[in-house]
Amino acid sequence: MYRVEDKYNCTDGQLVMLQSRMEAVLKPDVNEGGPEGYRITSLYFDDLEDSCLQDTVDGVNRRNKYRIRIYNDSLDVIKLEVKTKRDNRIFKRSKTITKEQMACLMRGECIEDSASAEDPATLFNLAIRTQGLRPKVIVAYERKAYVFEPGNVRITFDRNVRSSGRVELFGRKNISYDFLREYDKVLEVKYDEFIPDFLLQLLETGSMQQSAYSKYQLCRECAAL
Repeated sequence: MYRVEDKYNCTDGQLVMLQSRMEAVLKPDVNEGGPEGYRITSLYFDDLEDSCLQDTVDGVNRRNKYRIRIYNDSLDVIKLEVKTKRDNRIFKRSKTITKEQMACLMRGECIEDSASAEDPATLFNLAIRTQGLRPKVIVAYERKAYVFEPGNVRITFDRNVRSSGRVELFGRKNISYDFLREYDKVLEVKYDEFIPDFLLQLLETGSMQQSAYSKYQLCRECAAL
């Protein structure tokens, strides 16, 4: 199922205010490790033509992003993901992989797949064989997340968005990052078919506007500086 995904650039003040509102009425994400939330680190891939990046820049209606994701700098859980975006709706294929499989993909080698289009490994392997898919940039940030079960609503606050071009270091600790200077905070609102009016009211600040924010694009541009 495609889910709606709306993004908003935030100031520090807006982020603090909105997070305090969410804490009063919503449950925190069950995966959080503590009151400060958790750290997400992703390794993004692109092909020889940088098609994913160019499609994002051009605002192509339907486009894919390929990534490996870990949490709190741990390799205990490694997620392989292909995220398909159509307008402001997303569909994410995700599965857990091993450290050995992660290493293969980072070297541009294929891993075992189910030959199903719903298996992200299948899509990764196809892109590796036909388009030369390779690692391009590491993206990291801290996330605080809240959920509202009716409508499968998930509201996340991401801070300290940063990038590294040292893709060979993915999975290690103490990576040196470049922080985004103006766009290092973002609010994301995701839901299936509807979002309750009371949540829309709580998210209203009077000045915050929806944005076509892309961590991948911004971090690729930052890493190239």
